[in-house]
Amino acid sequence: RLRRAPVTVRFVTNTTKESKRDLLGRLTGLGFDIAEHEIFTSLTAARNLLEQQQVRPLLLVDEKALPDFAGIGTDNPNAVVVGLAPEHFHYEMMNRAFR
Repeated sequence: RLRRAPVTVRFVTNTTKESKRDLLGRLTGLGFDIAEHEIFTSLTAARNLLEQQQVRPLLLVDEKALPDFAGIGTDNPNAVVVGLAPEHFHYEMMNRAFR
């Protein structure tokens, strides 16, 4: 019914553990009729902000989430993006993030 209504359909999630492409695969596997551009995640919001502010992040995100940041420069970081990535929460990485 929503597809026939004069509204824009978006699927919104706060997941930071997987890329939009992985999420799309999971949702279509469950039978959802959905396109990648209809998915908006917290990683989408983070990427949009990084591009707006033109900053170079240290990405403390799960490896599966990295494709959502393709093309974003990360050399000499001046910002930090934190997602659900317990493997990154150790002394060395936290010290790097705070610097």
